[in-house]
Amino acid sequence: MLNIRKQTEEAVAAIRQKWNGTPKVGIILGTGLGGVARKITDPVTFSYADLPHFAASTALTHAGQLVCGKFNGMDVVAMEGRIHAYEGYSWQQITFPVRVMKALGCDLLIVSNACGGMNPQFRRGDIMVIEDHINLMGGNPLVGINDDELGPRFPDMCEPYTRSLVDAAMAIGRKNGYAIHTGVYVALLGPCLETRAEYRFLRTIGADAVGMSTVPEVIVAVHAGMRVLGLSIITDMGLPDALQPANIAEIIETANTAEPKLSQIVLEILEQEADKN
Repeated sequence: MLNIRKQTEEAVAAIRQKWNGTPKVGIILGTGLGGVARKITDPVTFSYADLPHFAASTALTHAGQLVCGKFNGMDVVAMEGRIHAYEGYSWQQITFPVRVMKALGCDLLIVSNACGGMNPQFRRGDIMVIEDHINLMGGNPLVGINDDELGPRFPDMCEPYTRSLVDAAMAIGRKNGYAIHTGVYVALLGPCLETRAEYRFLRTIGADAVGMSTVPEVIVAVHAGMRVLGLSIITDMGLPDALQPANIAEIIETANTAEPKLSQIVLEILEQEADKN
């Protein structure tokens, strides 16, 4: 943990050589959601491979680049594709971009993902605003010596997803006529999908949707004192008594189809943030 601050400074310095914006919002775009990055104007794009200490993204549909620019007139930084633990990276590598976003000036993290729904009220293509999560990934990015300048040793997690942002996202979805829900996201390591017994277990412990990301980044964002909004697209259903083999192409297609709804929510949240400044 002690060298993360130095590594962050080096990555920020590399970004500042080409971009001197003052972002308040960082955005992480998951599977099939990279189109949001194309809505950023005056973009300055960095391949992860060209930034110090950034890991390469190997996941399907993840472009693996950092896009800096303006979204609705506000300076933002967006990860077009994230890093996953199942790719073989450490928790610190997975969450390092969040540290960089914070160091650049971001105080709000908007994190999105594509995930499997387990709540029988959900349908493919619905949006779920994350109101809480369960970490079953088997690790935590804060393990190790704590750097008190980055955040507290024992960050409180009673409200990892900022309630006012949850409420605002729900209001936007309802206003636009989307099928939108709040729910609990459970994160597993992956990369295999869940068995019928695992789906039953996860539903029993209170999860509404399951995925392989998001939680590590949110933990680091909370550690860094950032506000957080989490948005999930339900791309497939994990109902154990009606389970069908997963079709990755269909999952990606569902994420792409639902992306305009997520983009609209992000756009209107950013409009609200801009009005505060």
